[in-house]
Amino acid sequence: MTINLSTQVILVTGASRGIGKSLVKQLAGAGATVAIHFNEAQKAAETLAEQVGNGSQSFQADLSDLEACSRLFENVLDTFGRIDGLVNNAGIALPAPLGAPDEEWEQVWNTTMFVNLRAAELLSRLAIRHFQQKGGGRLVHIASRAAFRGDTPDYMAYAASKAGLVALSRSIARGFGKDCITSYVVAPGFTRTDMAQAFIDTYGEAYAVQDTALGQIPFPSDIAPTVAFLLSGLADHATGATIDINSGSYVH
Repeated sequence: MTINLSTQVILVTGASRGIGKSLVKQLAGAGATVAIHFNEAQKAAETLAEQVGNGSQSFQADLSDLEACSRLFENVLDTFGRIDGLVNNAGIALPAPLGAPDEEWEQVWNTTMFVNLRAAELLSRLAIRHFQQKGGGRLVHIASRAAFRGDTPDYMAYAASKAGLVALSRSIARGFGKDCITSYVVAPGFTRTDMAQAFIDTYGEAYAVQDTALGQIPFPSDIAPTVAFLLSGLADHATGATIDINSGSYVH
């Protein structure tokens, strides 16, 4: 089986490092032109665009700002003339202990929801409108096992935001399939990224792998092939599905 994305322009958020970076490499390796979103890591995103080629370019946006999200989509559209796929990958995991001051608790929840869910919601809305005009498109949302099994008390905001992402994807799949628009969720567990490392440093690697079937933490490159497959058109009848890539660490 060959995955050929050479006719596609795909926007990947949070693409300068971690899972996003591996996604860019995988998609570009299959021929896609990738719009590489970043917030602060401009040099890393620009270097990545040069490395993967295919006319890929980097685009800056602070996803906690909804107006910036809109500008991001329009800038990509203006640059390439079309968008064929959207990967809502960007995410943050901020701790909010139950005993934290009210102001801190509220800030963590608000920021987490804006970056992890509201940005994805707005970008998805813009993508759906564009896809309706061009005759179809595909969305992949990088959620988490935490959307289904929950997380530790300090990371309830993260789990709640990822659960919202799952509901968003399923609603898109149910509502816009007749427009040839498909939507999927990929739900990783712990993955060797900078974001996960902070959690691992706190709770220990043994905690991270204790309930996995394989007894090891996957790398971002273990996530990327599935996303490329979902964007290829070879799995359109799986629209609405969630693909678990978390070493069997939960059953739902």
